[in-house]
Amino acid sequence: MMEKKRWHTHYPSEIPASVEYDLKPLHSFLENTAERYPEKKALYFMGKELTFSEVHKQAKKMANYMQSLGLRKGDRVAIMLPNCPQAVISYYGALMAGAVVVQTNPLYKERELEYQMNDSGAEFIVCLDILLPTVTNVRGNTPIRHTIVTGIKDYLPFPKNLVYPFIQKKQYNIVVKPEQTEDTHVWHTIMENARESYLPVDIDPQEDLALLQYTGGTTGHPKGVMLTHFNLVANVQMCEAWLYKAEAGKETVLGVLPFFHVYGMTTVMNMSIMNASKMILLPKFDAGEVLKTIQKQKPTLFPGAPTIYVGLLNHPDLKKYDLSSIEACISGSAPLPVEVQEQFEKVTGGRLVEGYGLTESSPVTHANFVWTERVNGSIGVPWPDTDSKIFKMGTMEDAEIGEVGEVAVKGPQVMRGYWNNEEETDNVLKDGWLFTGDMGYMDENGYFYIVDRKKDMIIAGGYNIYPREVEEVLYEHEAVQEAVVAGIPDAYRGETVKAYVVLKSGFNLTEDELNEFCRKHLAAFKVPRIYEFRDELPKTAVGKILRRKLVEEDSKKMQKIN
Repeated sequence: MMEKKRWHTHYPSEIPASVEYDLKPLHSFLENTAERYPEKKALYFMGKELTFSEVHKQAKKMANYMQSLGLRKGDRVAIMLPNCPQAVISYYGALMAGAVVVQTNPLYKERELEYQMNDSGAEFIVCLDILLPTVTNVRGNTPIRHTIVTGIKDYLPFPKNLVYPFIQKKQYNIVVKPEQTEDTHVWHTIMENARESYLPVDIDPQEDLALLQYTGGTTGHPKGVMLTHFNLVANVQMCEAWLYKAEAGKETVLGVLPFFHVYGMTTVMNMSIMNASKMILLPKFDAGEVLKTIQKQKPTLFPGAPTIYVGLLNHPDLKKYDLSSIEACISGSAPLPVEVQEQFEKVTGGRLVEGYGLTESSPVTHANFVWTERVNGSIGVPWPDTDSKIFKMGTMEDAEIGEVGEVAVKGPQVMRGYWNNEEETDNVLKDGWLFTGDMGYMDENGYFYIVDRKKDMIIAGGYNIYPREVEEVLYEHEAVQEAVVAGIPDAYRGETVKAYVVLKSGFNLTEDELNEFCRKHLAAFKVPRIYEFRDELPKTAVGKILRRKLVEEDSKKMQKIN
């Protein structure tokens, strides 16, 4: 494996600088765990539990059924599901059948779904019953040949399975009763009739794709990130090495992060399957429901995002719940404010550390150490076998220690490239390095810091301003629940700093008061010139605040005025 890097001298003795990877397909994790822990609980979903043996058997049935419909190695299978047993079963079943999984956000509208299906060439899609009308409306304009339909009620215990359709109708004003046809296939019919035997497919882990994971597409069309079986296997085994105190067969993991996002897929689903951990599946984030679930199910590991931790900390009934089962959390997808980290650790007694990654790297590349030394405000050090450096902007020249430049990474988890998009691939993969588009620096001890996305940096009056620095100060104010900072056009300064703020329940705060607070902690040129108080901020499914969407909203307002 890769030679030992200078920052590995910081590694605890329990974490290897290099990992001996399994050169096997990703789905071998499920096969191995089902053999070793057949009767151990694998999934908990709204009162229903499945063992690893049951998950494996049902995944084999799905593989058998897809192959009976003509699925061949390399065909793409879209999975349009929230966190539920079917999401795990169809994912591993598709991989067993030799397919490439295309994770699809259940919140997609018809235009977004149609684009992704056409770009990926997916011929199969697994979706919720309430999403069937959306899928049906776009099928004729896409390569989709077969739709597999399931419902939340399919895995609810009695009597919840009888009551749920009434709840669904009230909540979504829709009831869909799919019927088995030549091209529409009903989940429970598949599970009743399919065989557990399927035709094993010869997979080359380092060459064959396991996943097409689409980027968010906040600007332009989303791009399909090509991740091989080995990319994903390597990142999961790195995760195992990092969480060296997590014992196989003994952990319980809270699955709030959506599995259709690569972060939740790797750190919750694939990690749990490999390590024989029990997964608690929650189809969406609801702070009250999460608190109840933690108290009842007692998870030990809780991968999440800053907005998830913020939501829990600001729930009015937080003090009523016992969260002490939580031992370790790695936060990703967005910068973790130090104030949030400290408060969450105080409430749980566990450890919450910041990590870093991106879809193109399966996703994790850096993290702070969970149980030993850490540097608050840093994303930590590179994971085993992962090299990272800072390049001077627009060059292949190494930046100096402490100098801000573009973060680049190299390692076994880095993607093959973008699907059918050589130009974009060449823009980010250079001499084996993945250029992340994030600006950061490395300190003398080898710890890395992200100052912001390259495209999010604000240039006001000739000064470079990094939104994260301003956001950290805003989060320090006792009345602020969430905050995001962006640059908006300014005739005099070029750009000016605007802060979008959500206040905690029961708090009042004026612009002048917040401005005075910022002036005490920031250089004058960094202080926001405009404050906008909002009830909520737009977010992605994984909880990342959509800064660009706020800027676009402001731009449209200005166009109307002009």
